[in-house]
Amino acid sequence: MSINFGSAVRLTAWVHGRVQGVGFRWWTRSRALELGLVGRVENLSDGRVAVVAEGLRADCERLLHALRGGRTPGRVDRVVEQWTEARGGFDGFTEH
Repeated sequence: MSINFGSAVRLTAWVHGRVQGVGFRWWTRSRALELGLVGRVENLSDGRVAVVAEGLRADCERLLHALRGGRTPGRVDRVVEQWTEARGGFDGFTEH
């Protein structure tokens, strides 16, 4: 996938709730790929899931909306977001 990194952003989102062991990472990866984003999703040792996605701002906002939308596997209580410039270095969208 080729992204014009001059217009791309990086969304880092920390998802709180019951989001491990319920298919949340797979679901997130599927949504990100549908939107043409690159990045990764991973479980954290404290029970949260971290999502790092790069692409067009509008597409990253769509992913963020989906994370907060109530139709995720498990239960999302809160999503904390951070926006920065895209850095590149991703090959597709992976689960860790």
